[in-house]
Amino acid sequence: MTKNSDGKSLSIPMPAIHRRDVLALGAGGLLAASGFTGARAQTKAAPPPPSKPTGQVVVGLSQEPTAFNPLMPGIEVDETVWMQIFNTMWVADPKGNLIPDLAVEIPSEANGGISEGGLAWKVKLREGVTWHDGTPFTAEDVKYTLELIVAPGFKSRTRVGHAFVRDIKVTGPLEISWRMEKAYAPYLALLSNTFIVPKHILEKATDPNTAPFNQAPVGTGPFKWGTRTPGDNIMLVANEKFHGKGPYLERAVLKYVPEQTSLYAQFRTGQVDLIIGTGIPANFYAEAVKLPGRKVGKIPSASLEMLMPNLEHPVLKDKAVRKALYASLNKQAIIDIIYYGLHIPTESFSPQDSWAYNPNLPKHVYDLALANKILDEAGWTRSGSGTRMKDGVPLTFAVSTTTGAALREQAQQLMMQDWAQIGAKMTINNMPAAVIWGEFYTRSKFESLVVGTAFRTVIDPDPAARFASDAIPAKSGAGQNQMQWQNAEVDQLLKDGQTTFDQEKRKAIYWKLQEIAREELPILPIFQYAPVEGYKEGLIGYAPNVNARQNTWNMGSWYWAR
Repeated sequence: MTKNSDGKSLSIPMPAIHRRDVLALGAGGLLAASGFTGARAQTKAAPPPPSKPTGQVVVGLSQEPTAFNPLMPGIEVDETVWMQIFNTMWVADPKGNLIPDLAVEIPSEANGGISEGGLAWKVKLREGVTWHDGTPFTAEDVKYTLELIVAPGFKSRTRVGHAFVRDIKVTGPLEISWRMEKAYAPYLALLSNTFIVPKHILEKATDPNTAPFNQAPVGTGPFKWGTRTPGDNIMLVANEKFHGKGPYLERAVLKYVPEQTSLYAQFRTGQVDLIIGTGIPANFYAEAVKLPGRKVGKIPSASLEMLMPNLEHPVLKDKAVRKALYASLNKQAIIDIIYYGLHIPTESFSPQDSWAYNPNLPKHVYDLALANKILDEAGWTRSGSGTRMKDGVPLTFAVSTTTGAALREQAQQLMMQDWAQIGAKMTINNMPAAVIWGEFYTRSKFESLVVGTAFRTVIDPDPAARFASDAIPAKSGAGQNQMQWQNAEVDQLLKDGQTTFDQEKRKAIYWKLQEIAREELPILPIFQYAPVEGYKEGLIGYAPNVNARQNTWNMGSWYWAR
């Protein structure tokens, strides 16, 4: 832990080892570091990697990546592509250490990279990095990237944090500096998930929002764009001029199988080499851990499963309705019956292994009588059909999720049954992943969703991109506040949490924020994931990383034992 000029601790993880050391650990060391609990986990020393890229890996996904410009709106699964094509200045390893990538070192007050209490930053960049088309990577690319993110009219994935950057200067071919409008504690973490794009390509586009680059990206990463068969797969090919170790695979095929049971069947038969992301359905866990030639286990995750209401919906904007729905949501039955007890009940948007997690939130109690009482007192009266009404508005709404997500579909049925008992009529409006997680989600066109996601800034507990009033894409905000929550006290807490580097002060802020979210219920938390992933024996390098949104974070170091 470093300290600022006032002697106060900075909540900034500093690197313990270099990226090349992380990639050289092999499967045994990385799995141990990440806490992978799969059966027959590899303990013996891994064989050395091949001298040149060889073979391929088929990664099974239940959702289809569709957004390929890493600065534009996308969902978690899109990062399986971004991580291979592009690089960030540094990455977070499974222990939360920041490891240099395009940068030579992590800027800090100790090395002079951060000064003036967090207002002045400078970064030294790595030599010898080239774009996939052979063009040298320079500090101009970093400057262009940071400026494009906040450029008027650009459909940025998020401007949160980046909007504070001022006076960006290229001080040398591989040196860059900038100033922050105000101290912003999560920015180091945010930059570990900010992929650098090529200036020499995108600056020539008439409109970067519609540039050909967005469908055929060019990066500096371990793999290059190969081919895409929409609805089926994306094939990436080795970048043999990659600046780091690897890649060791000649090809990586991201195979899209929307029906999760079918995806598991393909893993069982060997058509896909591993399943990541949504993982192996819980109902197959007991069988999967016994499969010959497979390694399967629960992995750490910072994401949670929730019902996400659209707070602009005429019914769901009523807090009393949300409180009644939560009281009548049988969370434990969903976890125990549908998910075989694998996942962890939660009341918070914060992952329970975070230093900012508040363990003192009111515990959910399944109570239909309480739910009915809440609605009675709020003026929602029963109609002849049994569905409650208030001011001529029926208590009815749709719940959407991904078509083919069998366990979520079962959870929807339980929700429907429970909520019918309190006079709430729920309908189901499921869609294919490529449809539902497009503008239907990002532009808040849904009524409510069963969705899984994380509420933090990479490895920092700051949830401003999810909760700030100015982070609502449907209202021209740059962020991911799809539920459209607006709360002035929350906005102030988010600002306070971003501008102090004192971890104890930040902890108090985020505890209060969790208390408000538990009371207001902008989301109805169901559980924190303990997902199940699996891979074929002989694959070296796979490493679950709670600090990456996809476990392909180090795919450039994967290879097959021979």
